[in-house]
Amino acid sequence: MNNFREYGKAPFKTAVIHGGPGVPGEMASVARELSSTRGILEPLQTAKTIERQIEELKDIVTKQGNPPITLIGWSWGAWLSFIFTSQNPAAVKKLILIASGPFEEKDAQNIMKTRLKRLSEEEYAKALLLINALEDPAMANKDDTLMRLGKLVSKADSYDPIPHKSQILECRHDIYQSIWGQATKLRSMGLLLEYGKKIQCPVVAIHGNFDPHPAEGVRRPLARILKDFRFILLEKCGHTPWIERMAKDIFFETLRKEIGGQTQ
Repeated sequence: MNNFREYGKAPFKTAVIHGGPGVPGEMASVARELSSTRGILEPLQTAKTIERQIEELKDIVTKQGNPPITLIGWSWGAWLSFIFTSQNPAAVKKLILIASGPFEEKDAQNIMKTRLKRLSEEEYAKALLLINALEDPAMANKDDTLMRLGKLVSKADSYDPIPHKSQILECRHDIYQSIWGQATKLRSMGLLLEYGKKIQCPVVAIHGNFDPHPAEGVRRPLARILKDFRFILLEKCGHTPWIERMAKDIFFETLRKEIGGQTQ
């Protein structure tokens, strides 16, 4: 699998960064929607360390893109974009964080509890079995297990989703486990938020009010540490705004406004 895809025509001054980690492809729908008026890059992270994913992203942005770019990160991709922008300020014109995870440990305690409470009894039981299987060191191939758990999580994360086909290209538990372990350690030590002190460009966070990742866990710490920050809360919207029946249109309207005029 190539580690990036292109949509629209050059110059490529906007990039969308997928979530996961280890589950590339979900931002394809956003890239296609935006590509009618601008060139869009979709990096597909393949490395197993945050440092290497930053290097991988920098290589794509500088060689395939036209920096400084607008960087749009979703879920885990929001954190990755946040760190990248801190380390490469000259490469990013504007940073847009969609459905980011909370930046402080105290706001992350109830995310999975919220998800599980939204499932039916049968789904709840399946989710617990899958979580236990992923934690079992004796289990060899965990990619399919992670994918099945992801489907249940996606259901719990959504307010009123439009029927849609999954855009995921592959599911890599080894990447997920490695990257997520490093990322949560950064957050628990307070180092994740520290990256914000070096970010110079405007930052906009877009968040759904039904997202189990608490909105205040994004708005409050970033408002405290960033020099140029705005927070936009979408009503009747879960973790993936572009599949939400009640929020999809306003999400894309907001995103286009934040990106700016045509670039093609």
